[in-house]
Amino acid sequence: MTIDWRSKGFWAPDEARDPARLAAERPGIFDGGFTWPLLVVRRDAVEANIATMAAYCRRHGLDFAPHAKTTMAPGLLDAQLRAGAWGMTVATPNQALVMRRLGVERVLIANEILDPTALRWLATESAAGWEVYFQVDSLAGVEAAAATGGPLRVLVELGHAGGRTGVRTLGEMETVARAVAAAPGLELAGVTGYEGQLPDQDGVDAFLDRLVAGVARLSGAGLLPERPIVSAGGSAWFDRVADKLAGLDVAARLVLRSGASVTHDDGFYRERTPFARVPDEGPLAAALEIWAQVLSAPEPGLALAGMGKRDAPFDEGLPVPLEIRRPDGMVESAEGLRVTKLNDHHTYLQVEGVVLGPGDLVRFGISHPCTAFDKWRDIPVVDEQRRVVDVLHTYF
Repeated sequence: MTIDWRSKGFWAPDEARDPARLAAERPGIFDGGFTWPLLVVRRDAVEANIATMAAYCRRHGLDFAPHAKTTMAPGLLDAQLRAGAWGMTVATPNQALVMRRLGVERVLIANEILDPTALRWLATESAAGWEVYFQVDSLAGVEAAAATGGPLRVLVELGHAGGRTGVRTLGEMETVARAVAAAPGLELAGVTGYEGQLPDQDGVDAFLDRLVAGVARLSGAGLLPERPIVSAGGSAWFDRVADKLAGLDVAARLVLRSGASVTHDDGFYRERTPFARVPDEGPLAAALEIWAQVLSAPEPGLALAGMGKRDAPFDEGLPVPLEIRRPDGMVESAEGLRVTKLNDHHTYLQVEGVVLGPGDLVRFGISHPCTAFDKWRDIPVVDEQRRVVDVLHTYF
């Protein structure tokens, strides 16, 4: 990995830089070696978040397999594994391939796979000793997996009405589980579900109660192993997952998959974090920020910053102005600034009660980290003085 002209935000027009050497030099992001916009990761916040989630899982008897699709950054994945993560979760066969090449020993694919090419590769890698799991929710999925001859470990997935994948009833869950049990080369390793799209706690609790009931049903039918995997948990309701799965009547490996917790945010998850409900268990800290320069202030009450949809997530809320940095280095509150919309490369700022002019820098928090990292090839990790101490490389 090198830093060069392909590395957005780093200014390296003429020669490549070695990331380790760059980090050893500890350059400040305002010292001329970077340009705008620039996404950075705050080291102290990330380290605190990883420690917080590791401790939370230990207290509640959970294994942690954080969703790697949030960052796809080996530096952060390694840090989570060193902190005790049981494995990594991914969403696609390509992401599983990245994990395999990075040496991640245990991977849970939280999705269905019906592509024969990917299934054959998974069977080959599984036969070679790799511990990998994926989900099934249909007889077609079971048939596609069985066609490889295995060996393949699968989890039957429970879903909910209007949600994503997953069988909708416990009867369908048992039908799929029986098909897995009857298929040569397939091993039913457990049950999984995803509650993150449900709108309120009552809906989440009802879904998790059905998941617990489904585990009991399959266990009573003799379809599950002695210690099945039972997995759920996005980053908005993991407290309810911990509470509800504690009520299982069977001994199970409980696997939490909350991926956004590694960086948290200043928008979607700031409002929805479980630690707002159980503050003694947390907190998490927002670890991502984007610095962008004001390019124009063409009319009263409006300024345009050089950051857009190519740079910042916008699917679950717009960026949040946090701070203004003047050209002379003075820092002021961003109170009075509000992002109203993003174009490809422009951010529209409503300006009230504060002066904002061309050349000023604005520090933005982001909303929804799962669509932030994919926009950046290389990302500086900074200390509290905004000096670069590491560089993350992403694999999207």
